[in-house]
Amino acid sequence: MARTTKKTKAHINKQLWDRANNSHRQRWQTLSQKGYDFYLNEQLSKEEKDQLEESGMPTFTINRVTPIIEIMKYFVTANNPKWKAVGATGDDVDVAQVHSDIADYCWYLSNGKSLYSQIALDALTKGVGYFLVDVDKDADRGMGEVRFSRLDPYDVYVDPASRDFLFRDANFIQVRKNIARSRLINMLPEFAAKIKKVAKSTDVVSYSQRDTDLGETIQPEDITMGISLEAEDEDIVPYYETYHKKKFKYRNVYIKIEPSKAELLRLKEQVEKEVQSFREEVEVGLIEKQIKIEQAVQSGEIIPERAQLEIKKSQEMAAQAIREKEMELISRARDEATIVKQEVMPESQYKLLINNKNLKKNIVDSVVFYENRVVQTCSAGDDVFLYEYTLPIREYPIVPIPYMYTGTPYPMSAVTPLIGKQQEINKAHQIMLHNANLASNLRWMYEEGAVPEEEWEKYSSSPGALLKYRQGFATPTPILPAPINNAFYTVVQEGKSDAEYISGVPSAMMGFAQDQAETYRGLLANDEFGTRRLKAWMGSVVEPALEHLGRCFQMQAQRHYSVEKVFRIVQPEAGQSPQEQEKEVKINIQIYNDYGEAIGRFKDYASARFDVRVVAGATMPVNRWALLEEYFKWFQAGLIDDIAMIAETDIRNKKQVIERKSVYSQLQGQVSSMEEALKDKDGTIETLERQLVQAGIKMKVGDASNEIRKDVLETEAQQKLLRGMLKVEFEKMRDQMQSDMDSTKQEVSKNEQ
Repeated sequence: MARTTKKTKAHINKQLWDRANNSHRQRWQTLSQKGYDFYLNEQLSKEEKDQLEESGMPTFTINRVTPIIEIMKYFVTANNPKWKAVGATGDDVDVAQVHSDIADYCWYLSNGKSLYSQIALDALTKGVGYFLVDVDKDADRGMGEVRFSRLDPYDVYVDPASRDFLFRDANFIQVRKNIARSRLINMLPEFAAKIKKVAKSTDVVSYSQRDTDLGETIQPEDITMGISLEAEDEDIVPYYETYHKKKFKYRNVYIKIEPSKAELLRLKEQVEKEVQSFREEVEVGLIEKQIKIEQAVQSGEIIPERAQLEIKKSQEMAAQAIREKEMELISRARDEATIVKQEVMPESQYKLLINNKNLKKNIVDSVVFYENRVVQTCSAGDDVFLYEYTLPIREYPIVPIPYMYTGTPYPMSAVTPLIGKQQEINKAHQIMLHNANLASNLRWMYEEGAVPEEEWEKYSSSPGALLKYRQGFATPTPILPAPINNAFYTVVQEGKSDAEYISGVPSAMMGFAQDQAETYRGLLANDEFGTRRLKAWMGSVVEPALEHLGRCFQMQAQRHYSVEKVFRIVQPEAGQSPQEQEKEVKINIQIYNDYGEAIGRFKDYASARFDVRVVAGATMPVNRWALLEEYFKWFQAGLIDDIAMIAETDIRNKKQVIERKSVYSQLQGQVSSMEEALKDKDGTIETLERQLVQAGIKMKVGDASNEIRKDVLETEAQQKLLRGMLKVEFEKMRDQMQSDMDSTKQEVSKNEQ
């Protein structure tokens, strides 16, 4: 039964290709192949070439398509695309800054510059180019790397009902390749036994109108047989990869992660310490309350029985408070140690969780949602099923870049509108050259037998040749070609101008000299006006496609780079040492606790959420000389400094030049010397300030001494004056008392007498 299912999937792949390779797809590939042939200078079909040769007309072509396409490709792919990641939250900012570096790393591993150039050429010549974002599982010693690759547009078959220019709404996208059997075995060695049973492919269809035997180019459709390592012919087998989107049921689960035993032990010790501190505080408070109660008993405010009851209640309340505090600390510690992790998982994995009793209790909540996943089904031949795999991404890993989107999976190329003008130019040149050829190689009209035909055929166009004819016949007369119309010259010139006008690539953009030399401002104007058509395509198609490519890369990279990894990116710049040119980026760095257990990740790339945007205009070229002239004018006007000016130049060792010649460097040296001088002056000033302070203190002390001395002197003078006055008063009082005593004595003497 399993074998029947596998064969059915292989048959479905073949039937999908049969339905996708319908008449519309074949007509589109025929027109697209014609444009690609014109780009490769295969501009004449086998029938046209045979007709021209039969008419004796030249079969050369004046190729105006290739240089136009090449200059368009240059303007589109002059630089690598740049992606910028914007973090969804503050926690994702660090990882978002790293994403651009990871994209540059994978772009470099994939030789992205060359890939982008080939895909842009596919879009211009075949109508559409395809990126493929895939994981090379064998790279980095089995760790794997995300890589960009190119798909041939003729190998890709898209759901005809798709109406999105990036084919995001397609019901399926299929890739069918014709691969040599040994190469396919080398690609998928685990399926070697099955691949050996695949029948040889017979579906070899040529869509080119060129002469495959005498054409100037060899194209992939011309290779119908491989060569084995034994130098024998090897079969080409068809290989199918079908991508389709399918809705899967997922759960956004919130899981509670319990702390480990070591963490619980640490928390227990911490809680015991805090409880002990709280117990001591409560016991001290209880003693204080008992003292207050005893004092109340002694003062007679309460009776001893009431005091014993209050003490008992206090002890019970203290014990209850200690228990509650202990429970509170334990609960808070467990809450802090318990982490609620958000994880997205398939429904099957969620069922395993809820069926496990130990794990079920840790599930806090879950939200059901449905999300697209891309399913890849691979088979070889018509009936050999190889494998089926569900990719961990939401969008197709195949990203198209169409040129002229027609609302269907069959876009037009840039060559298609030029085919008519190219044929017109070729035809006009062929007619003019054929007319000139006829004028330089005359045809002759003669009577039969009048001339020796072999001699005339051999020497009739030789300079100075003597030709004879037989007497009795009419003289041979030359047949001159009709004069060519001057309109042919006008057609050629107008055809060239029309080709430039249709493509939007004037001759000035190709570097052809004009009648007058253009100034730098004129060159910038030519680049601005001449590239507007290309900028319109870049802004409306290429850059949105590159942005979608960046998001597809983000999905692949975040699913793949889930372990700790170090990226080393080389960013060469003139004047930098090899060590300075290397940039090291780390993601998914493990964080460990004190017990050596992993508790989280720093720069967790897999779970970070950010949006990816392409830097507009990053791939477009810049007119270096014109831009340098503008920078020099800005520098002269003082709008920018010399560092900004030198940074935009191509001077070798400009970093050292900036260090030597930069005004800022000179100013920095001046500032350093001034800082040294300022330090010396600061020291001198500090010394002088100390001396001045000391002098001020001495002056204030002297002033205070003078004031004190003055006060003392004034006090002594006043005391001396007061002593003099008191002495005078005392002498007066003494004299008065003496006189009173003398008078009293006299009176007493008189009385006695």
